[in-house]
Amino acid sequence: MLACVFSRQEQKIKNEIISELEQLAGTVGYDVLDSLSQNLDAPNPKHYLGTGKLIELKRLVQVYNPAIILIRHNITPSQRKSLMRELGTEIIDRTQLILEIFEKHASTLEGKLEVELARLRYELPFFKGKGSELSNPGGGIGTRGPGEKRLELDRRKALQRMAFLKRELKKLQLEREIMRKKRQRAGLPLIALVGYTNAGKSSLLNEICSSDVLVEDKLFSTLDTRIRKSKVPSGREVLFIDTVGFIRELPHQLVESFKSTLEEISYADFLLLVVDASMPNEEARLRVIDETLAKIKAGEIPRILVFNKIDRCTNERIRTLESKYPEAVLVSALKNINLDELKLKIDEVLNTVRKRHSLRINFDEYKEVLKVREKLEILSEKFGEDFIEVEYITDSVTNRRLLNKLKEAGRK
Repeated sequence: MLACVFSRQEQKIKNEIISELEQLAGTVGYDVLDSLSQNLDAPNPKHYLGTGKLIELKRLVQVYNPAIILIRHNITPSQRKSLMRELGTEIIDRTQLILEIFEKHASTLEGKLEVELARLRYELPFFKGKGSELSNPGGGIGTRGPGEKRLELDRRKALQRMAFLKRELKKLQLEREIMRKKRQRAGLPLIALVGYTNAGKSSLLNEICSSDVLVEDKLFSTLDTRIRKSKVPSGREVLFIDTVGFIRELPHQLVESFKSTLEEISYADFLLLVVDASMPNEEARLRVIDETLAKIKAGEIPRILVFNKIDRCTNERIRTLESKYPEAVLVSALKNINLDELKLKIDEVLNTVRKRHSLRINFDEYKEVLKVREKLEILSEKFGEDFIEVEYITDSVTNRRLLNKLKEAGRK
């Protein structure tokens, strides 16, 4: 069963949020028996729902006898405790559900470590207030001391495990950086496929690159970074990268734990923003994409807007999207519709975002070049008595940042 609270600002997207929760639940294998919603500016601090709606939910629990109740928002330890006491049913919130999905779909060592770290970050506040089960196991007359509460033991073990996971992820991050630098030395442009989960990014990657990345009609079926090579119509070789999809209110624990994976996007020369054309209210999904890109410092990267799954759309819907987003490319990865047009667009954008540049700088200024060297394709370096001439290829965003840094350092 679902229990949701909606503010006045969310009334227009209420049904969409409920549908998304049902999809998330179905991805784990839960059947949603019924849903209950309430319009409140903010969830009730004690029971999440107001008193009247809580009574209504009790009646539904008696009718359906559900195994769990899924709460739309993240809830506090005290809210969970109150709801379980009132309803006598297991309570999980949206973050717990998404963590279950991530645990189910993580296949690489890095993905599994990231998910475990995210779960520990989420669970840490819930070690508080467990009552009598947190008695002092070593306390009492004649013992060595008051002992250590189980709460403190659990927290200490969790913190130690988190520290270990961070160290292991740091090692994997260093390996990722070595691989990234090798790719950058090869001088191949990098294009990242980003977008809402289940928009068809992996299907698109498979069609563009003739690859065999796992494709499932489920939320978050892809968690791990996938990189494939392909050629654009001009014959130029390009790398495409696909990673975890975005979702509304992506739990901050996951953003934090998957930071190194998501950061791969920030090294792209440009982005393919993939949106499910068959889903209504695409503006909300585009806002989620923009907000997430801003969080990982990839908001300035040039992009091509791609509406996928047009095979599921009516002609009227397609005309609406074409009118509303004239710069977008409408495709179907499943039916191989307009993919040649997309490849031509990629070729065209590559010629605008990655250009040849030259700089004549002094030795002090050269350190600014070194800071962004991994994003430059160095063509030549000539050293004079008091200057260096550098020829390189890079994207417009990196070049603008470099020139701004040089200007700040005193360049005229």
